[in-house]
Amino acid sequence: MILTGPEITAATQDGRLRITPFAPDQVNPNSYNVRLGPTLLTYTSVVLDAHQPNPTTEFTIGHDGHVLHPGELYLGHTLEEVGSDTYVPLLFGRSSVGRLGLFVEITAPIGDIGFHGQWTLMLTPVRPLRVYAGMKIGQIMFFTSVGPVSPYAGKYQAAAGPQPSRYWRDVTKLRAVAS
Repeated sequence: MILTGPEITAATQDGRLRITPFAPDQVNPNSYNVRLGPTLLTYTSVVLDAHQPNPTTEFTIGHDGHVLHPGELYLGHTLEEVGSDTYVPLLFGRSSVGRLGLFVEITAPIGDIGFHGQWTLMLTPVRPLRVYAGMKIGQIMFFTSVGPVSPYAGKYQAAAGPQPSRYWRDVTKLRAVAS
């Protein structure tokens, strides 16, 4: 089952959901709008390596915005910290942003129960697009879960700002187990 807007508000008030900062005007009929934070990352290597940390460059979105270019992956983040120990959050781009040709999430819309932090956004435009810090970029829906809960305690917990891939940590763990 999906939480309705009034239930999102109630769950935020009683602590079942944490949305900071919370703004009542960002509540939709069955989702909560999240805004783009001020920081973007891009990878600097031509070839990315899943077994190694990849270097990045950080940009701050200025007052006049920042132009995103096709063929580049930008890691952004939500301005809001969002999480729940009760509900499963799913993040999607807003349709208004999609109609501008911006993909907000490539393959990872599902959040884990127990994650609390800013969400990293995988931004890819189909044509040059100027974005602004604070613009409504996505929406998060919350679903009820069934069964025992094992809260998230992974490598992105308490994320602040965009987070590059840490997949290489999983590979390092597998190598240690295999040896």
